Amino acid sequence: MSTANTAKLKEQFDAGLETRADFTIDQPMHRYGAVDHAVWKQLYTRQTALLEGRVCDEFLAGVRQLDLSADRVPSFDAINAQLTHATGWQIVAVPGLVPDRVFFEHLANRRFPVTWWMRRPDQLDYLQEPDCFHDLFGHVPLLINPVFADYIHAYGSAALAASDAGALPLLARLYWYTVEFGLIRDAASPNGVKIYGAGIVSSKGETLYSQLSDAPNRIGFDLERVMQTRYRIDTFQKTYFVIDDFAQLFDVAQTDFAPLLAKLAGEPALAAGDICETRDAGRIITRGTQEGWAIDGDV
Repeated sequence: MSTANTAKLKEQFDAGLETRADFTIDQPMHRYGAVDHAVWKQLYTRQTALLEGRVCDEFLAGVRQLDLSADRVPSFDAINAQLTHATGWQIVAVPGLVPDRVFFEHLANRRFPVTWWMRRPDQLDYLQEPDCFHDLFGHVPLLINPVFADYIHAYGSAALAASDAGALPLLARLYWYTVEFGLIRDAASPNGVKIYGAGIVSSKGETLYSQLSDAPNRIGFDLERVMQTRYRIDTFQKTYFVIDDFAQLFDVAQTDFAPLLAKLAGEPALAAGDICETRDAGRIITRGTQEGWAIDGDV
C-alpha cells in the first residue's frame, strides 16, 4: 500500500525527477541501465517458472494479455495501450511509496501507481519497499481482469471514505489480505489453494511458504474477520485468507462500507495468528503449526 516520507522516496525526490502534485512522474526510461534490465529478466524468469501450477489462471492470462517483456523493464505506455482498452485502468509512474490519500485517489480513478525504479542484484529475495518488479509484475496482470479491476476501483473509493472517517486500518487490512497476500481456492492444489496476491507472486520465498508450508493458518474469506485481523510486514504471514473465486471479491466491491466501518471501529483487533474457534468454524482450511512465528510485531 503506501506510507509517506520514506527514505527511498526522499532519495527519488533528491534525484531531480520532476514530480507532479499527485506524486506521478514520467517513466524515466533513460535511467534504466543494463543492471536494471538484467534484474528484471532474472526475477521475471524465476517467478514465471515458479508460479506455473501455483498461481491462479487469471494472473497468468493477464501476463500473456499484457505481453510483459521478459528481457527488460517494460514501457508503462506500452502496457497502458493494452490495459486501458481492456478495463479502463492505467498505470502511472511514481518515485516510490506515496501518501495514503494520494494512493487511494489514484485507485478511485482507475490509476495504479507503479514505482519506476528496480531493486539491486543483492535484493532479489527481500526488499523493504516495493519496486517496479513488485508493483508491475505483482499487481498489474490482474488489473486486466474485469472483476478484479472493479474490485480495486471500489476499494479505492471505500478507502477514501474510511480515511475521512478515521477508519483506515480496517481497510488497510482488507487490502493486505486480498490484493497483497490473497489466496484462492483450488481443490487440486497443495493445501487446496492457489496464489493471487501481489506480495506473494513477486516473492520466491512467500510463493512457496504460502502454499506449501504447514506453519500458517489458511482460513476462508470473511469480510469482517479480515478487517479485524492484524498482519505482518516483517515476516511471512501467520494467516492467509482464501477467497472462493473473484466473484466473491466483486460482492465485496458492492458493500456499503460506511455502516460496517462504524460497527467495527470500536471492536478490538485480532492478532495475526489468531483462530477464533466459533467464528472460524467451517472455514478453517489448514490450522498452522506456528513454527517460526515471531511472538510480537503485528501491525
